Amino acid sequence: MISADEKLKEKLSVLLPALNEKQRRLLLGAEAIALGYGGIKYLSDITGMSTNTIARGIREFETGDEDVSRVRKKGSGRKNLTRKFPQLEHCIEAIIEPDTRGDPESPLRWTCKSVRNISDYLGEQGYSVSRQTVARILHKMEFSLQGNRKTKEGKDHPDRDKQFRFINSMCKRFLSKGDPVISVDTKKKELVGEYKNAGREWHKKGGAIEVNGHDFPDPKVSKAIPYGIYDIGNDSGWVNVGITADTAEFAVSSISHWWKYVGSHRYSDSKKLLICADAGGSNGYRLRLWKRELQQLVDTCEIEISVCHFPGTSKWNKIEHRLFSFISLNWRGKPLTSYQVIINLIASTTTKTGLTVKARLDEKLYTKGKKVTDQEMKSLKLLKNKFHGEWNYTIKPRKF
Repeated sequence: MISADEKLKEKLSVLLPALNEKQRRLLLGAEAIALGYGGIKYLSDITGMSTNTIARGIREFETGDEDVSRVRKKGSGRKNLTRKFPQLEHCIEAIIEPDTRGDPESPLRWTCKSVRNISDYLGEQGYSVSRQTVARILHKMEFSLQGNRKTKEGKDHPDRDKQFRFINSMCKRFLSKGDPVISVDTKKKELVGEYKNAGREWHKKGGAIEVNGHDFPDPKVSKAIPYGIYDIGNDSGWVNVGITADTAEFAVSSISHWWKYVGSHRYSDSKKLLICADAGGSNGYRLRLWKRELQQLVDTCEIEISVCHFPGTSKWNKIEHRLFSFISLNWRGKPLTSYQVIINLIASTTTKTGLTVKARLDEKLYTKGKKVTDQEMKSLKLLKNKFHGEWNYTIKPRKF
């Protein structure tokens, strides 16, 4: 025959795994009371639960605290670290910011610093954060672990990393003084019409939108040229959608409209602006027209504009993963049938972190091939920085 002890062990082995924490305490507390003296020690030996836990179950049973809908007392349990340290996410991003990589058309980013190193560094800053918590916060901030990918072409400039850190220090300096910092770039041109747009969205079975079977390059097809301005300090975007050509004149005109309608009001007390731009394209550091147009903007608005260019690649530019990637997600799978549809989709782009975007259609005709003379270049009030003046320079207002 099966002994009473064996029956109790069998019963508890079946029941305990199916109960929550408080239910297990109450059950063992009731059993300990029934067993009498030595019951707590006996149950602890056969179940592996601590004597303190069983004793707590007895107290809850005797005081009538049998509500099993709540496992712990209200307000108990460890507090979320991001609530305890509201600046923790910003601190982690500040640690990894200079070493961040990422695909420009993807919201995912990744960092070459390990969670162990980040956790250790946070400890030095006074935050007690485990590696697991760091990993969880990084996932929440849309970072992910990724391996190497063969995409690099050619050789990097020897001062490439120093330039990244120089830009980072410039951004911090401007933001700390309340001056605006904007990241600018041109998003890839989009065909306007019933053409396939990458991505998928939910439809009823068989209800996919039908579009043209081909989208070969055709000069007769209308194109949208979105030039974006991302306000780093305000987490907001402005997109000027052109219809003709992506030129330096168009780029500066886009910045001018942002300053006129947004920047000058948002930063009414500021007389300085920092622009972070790619090294090439319509805002390239070699373009004379880019610098001449900026000088005209500086003279008109009476502000001082500093420019820092990223060496070689746009993937480091904040606008790529903080604005353009979310616009691409917002209109994925939707044919961009008209300029108004494009404007509406851009302007409706938001994120959980509070990103807001404004957009306008720029119908002005911009022509390619405009020349800037040596005399015009000499008239610019352009001051080059001691560190790579070709990448970093300031344009001041001229007094006529």
